[in-house]
Amino acid sequence: MYSTSMLRRFFFFNAAASSSSITPSSYTTTITSKKKSLVFLGSPQVSATVLDALFNASAAPSSSFEVTAIVTQPPSRRDRGRKVMPSPVAQYALDRGFPSDLIFTPERAGEETFLSNLRALQPELCITAAYGNILPTKFLNIPPLGTVNIHPSLLPLYRGAAPVQRALQDGVKETGVSLAFTVRALDAGPVIARERVEVDDQIKAPDLLALLFSEGSKLLICKLPSIFDGSAEVNAEPQDDSKVTLAPKISPEESWLSFDEEALILHNKVRAFAGWPGTRAKVLVIDDESSNNHNILELKIITTRVGSNDKIRDNDVHDIAFIKDALVFPCGGRTDLEVLEVQLPGKKVTSAAAFWNGLRGQKLKTL
Repeated sequence: MYSTSMLRRFFFFNAAASSSSITPSSYTTTITSKKKSLVFLGSPQVSATVLDALFNASAAPSSSFEVTAIVTQPPSRRDRGRKVMPSPVAQYALDRGFPSDLIFTPERAGEETFLSNLRALQPELCITAAYGNILPTKFLNIPPLGTVNIHPSLLPLYRGAAPVQRALQDGVKETGVSLAFTVRALDAGPVIARERVEVDDQIKAPDLLALLFSEGSKLLICKLPSIFDGSAEVNAEPQDDSKVTLAPKISPEESWLSFDEEALILHNKVRAFAGWPGTRAKVLVIDDESSNNHNILELKIITTRVGSNDKIRDNDVHDIAFIKDALVFPCGGRTDLEVLEVQLPGKKVTSAAAFWNGLRGQKLKTL
């Protein structure tokens, strides 16, 4: 088993050794001289969707560009910390046969060794998609055509680290994806193009994120010719700073649900925080035979919907009922949140019906 540092040295120093020996004249022996050099930066699985689109487009006979290097996050521990593995983008690139010595994994994009090797490749354009590192001015000055980012919101809305999650948390009916030039200010560069997407009221953040990066990939491939010929930069639209909204990073402390809030707010939060950090709730489990015998149970709330508000409340306002296929949680404003799937600590996701049957007559109350 390889350590994190060993794997990082494999990716980074192999890249350093290779690129330091490359000169413009020798590099053209492997990359067609007529094709423009593009460097891709991305890390999670959704970024691999963009890389796949770039690989496929670059392989077309009429393509004017070549992916000459990939920059991604260093290898990290996954599968509950048992294995040190490359990022999903690095793994995808390797699976596609991309040279490992052209996959860079710097801890920071401002590392001088990394920047030196990047300059040696003479990229004309850099594309970023959920890379996960701040790009310093020294980096942004390298590609003459600039750096273009795929951002999963309709800029200037939802600038920041969690645009999809914050949009869902706000209950938006429409969002989208933007192509924008990268500047030092966060997500503030001129916008090349936007694609609007309607938001289903049940879709969760991981699915919406994947959809937006899929649409963003198509938009990027469509706009690449104008980016390469310079017309995209000329026609890019400056963002209206008066319309900026922010999408700050999510913290684990935000994952708790308070049933004093209305059901729609909680439902949107469950959708927004799906995947990570998830949403949690504490409920009171009461033995049917003795109301003094009770304990507090922590549940991860997986899937919900907003109740129809046509139920008759003839019990305690804190009572959780099971109706049809859902646990019905009473919420603020006399609304109901219907919980369809839950997860106990250390257990697999289960349906509300299976969870209710496992209570064996015990009662549930909100706290």
